[in-house]
Amino acid sequence: MRIVLLAAPAALALALAACASDMGPNRDQSELARLAEECRARGGILVTSKAELTGRPAADNICQIHGPATRIEPRAR
Repeated sequence: MRIVLLAAPAALALALAACASDMGPNRDQSELARLAEECRARGGILVTSKAELTGRPAADNICQIHGPATRIEPRAR
């Protein structure tokens, strides 16, 4: 009976610690969403790079833009 009384608070503390670590926004997910929105605003789509994954969304994803270049002004004829 003593073992149960001593183990119960430890189990409760462990369960609370596990729940507490999941609280709050996920930084990687919010950064990935920001990168995707910036890419969409430029007319592209965010895709995973073919390089080795680093765990950093900015390094692991690239913005692919299809279509004509937008920085070059057309020449007047």
